[in-house]
Amino acid sequence: MYTVPRLDDYSPDALDKPVADLTSALEQESSAVTDEPSWKEFRDHWMARKNGILTQINDLWLKAAPSPRKREVGRRVNELKAKVEAAVEETRERISGAASQAKFKSDALDVTLPGIRRPLGAEHPIVRTMNDIVGVFKAMGYSVAEGPEIETDYYNFESLNFPPDHPARDMQDTIFLAGQAHKPARDRLLLRTHTSPVQIRTMEKQKPPVRVVIPGRVYRNDAPDATHSPMFHQVEGLAVDTNITFCDLKGSLDHAMKSLFGSSVKTRFRPSFFPFTEPSAEVLISCIFCGGGGYQGAARCPNCKASGWIELLGSGMVDPALYGFVGYDPEKYSGFAFGMGVDRIAAMLYGVTDLQLFFNGDVRFLEQFS
Repeated sequence: MYTVPRLDDYSPDALDKPVADLTSALEQESSAVTDEPSWKEFRDHWMARKNGILTQINDLWLKAAPSPRKREVGRRVNELKAKVEAAVEETRERISGAASQAKFKSDALDVTLPGIRRPLGAEHPIVRTMNDIVGVFKAMGYSVAEGPEIETDYYNFESLNFPPDHPARDMQDTIFLAGQAHKPARDRLLLRTHTSPVQIRTMEKQKPPVRVVIPGRVYRNDAPDATHSPMFHQVEGLAVDTNITFCDLKGSLDHAMKSLFGSSVKTRFRPSFFPFTEPSAEVLISCIFCGGGGYQGAARCPNCKASGWIELLGSGMVDPALYGFVGYDPEKYSGFAFGMGVDRIAAMLYGVTDLQLFFNGDVRFLEQFS
């Protein structure tokens, strides 16, 4: 490794030999550099501020030169400095290019290595449950319909037979958008409280027969807790045609529940009330955890509270009053509708006791379903 000699003679002829020796040593050390670590060592040897070659020639040659010779020595030192800097940069470019070329050759020639694939996630449990429900009804001949999540009062309430003084129209129950007070009541915007407005929109655009299943997000002004969320998911269905009866409703939902939960599941219909169906019924299924017996061994089943039944969805025959909003003849057509909460079904299927876990985005929780 080159070491800077002290000079006794500073004449131009005497400077030629040490300058030539230094230049030769620079070329030799540069050619010996083959990788990043050796280049860093080469760079520091020649350009380090404390004891690099450039620092040494500045101290041992320029500062030590007598005054009459400083100009000539200074010129030689500047030339050497430029050569060293250029050599260091050229060496870096050489090893960088060689490394890139070697990598390119390796990548180009080794075609046996497996490709690098980005890891893919899995369906969210709610999305998976929703897709399963929709798939059951698609297999029964239903098409899928979707609609806006920001709706008007008309589509969300009025056209679905909700009277003006119905509690659901209160801002304590429904999330209305701000700045709507100047509009007529039916045109005021809100976050839809159910996917039922899509039923009206579908019937406005399509004459019977109609068979649609409607998945989507809905919103209600509920405080989040283990069983409530201001945003949740629904799947609704609508079938309208000539001569549709309550028997068709019962048969369709019984088949759907067996497809979702197993052929041993039984269904039960209990009278209820919904503004847009008449008659209306709540649909219960036999408990899938205790087999409908109400007990798991000697213990009461906590899922059905020992009743043997789990309430799952609402349903009913479409109220003929709705047909007036879409131009259907209630004397000619009849139909049924149903709706279910996807989040509750997902929680039941996956044994989740707090709905908020679905929406917190905790990867540790979601990884269980991948």
